[in-house]
Amino acid sequence: MNRSGIGYDIHRLVEGRKLILGGVEIAYSKGLDGHSDADVLSHAIADALLGAVGERDIGHHFPNTDESIRGISSLDILKRVVAILREKGAVIANIDATLIAEAPKIGPHLAAIRSNLATALGLGTDQVGVKATTNELLGSIGRGEGMAAMAVASVDIK
Repeated sequence: MNRSGIGYDIHRLVEGRKLILGGVEIAYSKGLDGHSDADVLSHAIADALLGAVGERDIGHHFPNTDESIRGISSLDILKRVVAILREKGAVIANIDATLIAEAPKIGPHLAAIRSNLATALGLGTDQVGVKATTNELLGSIGRGEGMAAMAVASVDIK
């Protein structure tokens, strides 16, 4: 049986944090605020995968009240989500994700991001689509106050 899930995440940009997207550290004056490394792209993918198998969201599985996971790499979160899928007999078919941010330019980092995500998920890079767009200067994302991501996951369940 083929199932799909959708994920969405948004984080504020703040001073004094590294900007991590798809496990890639990107040079920028601000980073995303959060309990983990705040990798908004990986979080949206995790939620899409969890949704595809009928699980609760990333906040349930990785709560911001759990000090043992403070600062955790979101690639490690993805690896743990893959383990949850395995327990349910699910195999990831593909991921498609879009990052929404005004800056910095993501294009130069897309190959590394796709590679990192594919490795963490146990997929080929041809199974991981990642795109980036702006918010056309509209709203909080358009003003550069944060970044968002959305993702769709397709899984096959035995």
